[in-house]
Amino acid sequence: MNITLKLFATLTDYLPVQARRANQVELELPEGTTVLQAFEPFALPAKLVHLVLVNGHYIAPENRSTHVLQPGDALAIWPPIAGG
Repeated sequence: MNITLKLFATLTDYLPVQARRANQVELELPEGTTVLQAFEPFALPAKLVHLVLVNGHYIAPENRSTHVLQPGDALAIWPPIAGG
């Protein structure tokens, strides 16, 4: 199945070089892949994986290892963001 992985802010550095400008990459994954399994190969530091959305819906940390992705899903990940 194909999904789109989008990494934002400092996480874009973990994408392949050719995908960084668009901040996303298309992934071919086996059926039954979970959210956590989808981004594990990118070696994102756990402390930087803050906000995780699938098709705009928040996936809580305790559900990331069980939420199964579907073909065409968009998985978006943001690091913690501070501002003032």
